[in-house]
Amino acid sequence: MRFSIWPTLQQPWTEVLTVARHAEATGWDGVYLADHFMGSGGEFGPDTTPTLEATGALAALATATARVRLGTLVLGNTYRHPAVVARWAATVDHVSEGRLVLGIGAGWQENEHQQYGIELPPPGPRVDRFEEACRVILGLLREERTTMPGQHYVVTAAVAEPKPVQPRLPLLIGGKGDRMMGIVARHADAWNMWGLADDIAERSAVLERRCEAIGRDAGTIARSAQALILLTDDRAKADAFLAGTGGRAAVAGTVDHLADACAAWQAVGLDELIVPDFVLGTGLAKLERMDAIIEHVAPSFR
Repeated sequence: MRFSIWPTLQQPWTEVLTVARHAEATGWDGVYLADHFMGSGGEFGPDTTPTLEATGALAALATATARVRLGTLVLGNTYRHPAVVARWAATVDHVSEGRLVLGIGAGWQENEHQQYGIELPPPGPRVDRFEEACRVILGLLREERTTMPGQHYVVTAAVAEPKPVQPRLPLLIGGKGDRMMGIVARHADAWNMWGLADDIAERSAVLERRCEAIGRDAGTIARSAQALILLTDDRAKADAFLAGTGGRAAVAGTVDHLADACAAWQAVGLDELIVPDFVLGTGLAKLERMDAIIEHVAPSFR
């Protein structure tokens, strides 16, 4: 199992850079950035929360690190044209010398669409649009020319050079609905969702059925997940935290509690745990908790 960190872009750039460089220096496998323009409420803060933009930040991290994998978790298709995404991805793969994981999703956050005047279609048409986007992106990244006369995207004998450094730049798809599982089966190299082991197991079973239906080996799709992780020796504090997550996947307690959760994740086939940094604390305390995870939890699952 790989262990990656997700520094929130709702903190100063200097803190994002510190977390990424610390991850690089201490043995973490990857760094992921979320793609949103403002807070959505709850643990992600109000819309007024200052939020850095993901594609610029990830390109900057490509020049500030040398080893860790760098990924988007995930780019919102509704506000990013797939041809532009493909060109960005190839460029960042060159800048990072072949370390990019291109994470994409159908888009969901209502307030950023409403405020910026960007259409957010109903779920059905949104998923239709997303599948077309996957085909455009994969064509441009992997084929000499790409033609697709789609309903939502039209590209004609389109050239996209240079190709990525990686012969097959990994396409990660974030989502968990039944139709999204079909798109993962058809197009993804990796799949991601929020979830504890039981959630991952249930959705993995759906993915495996979708793969079987099209004759694909489900084992060729890597699986990653994230959960809110609070490290504390105070059981009352841990219980209060879990009660306040609004149902979002979360683990709270000592490193032993996290190790138990990792064992459960590994048992259901998880390949990578992505740890959000925004409940790990701030400053030195955050870095110390990162060290606790990578030194006392990760070795048992690698």
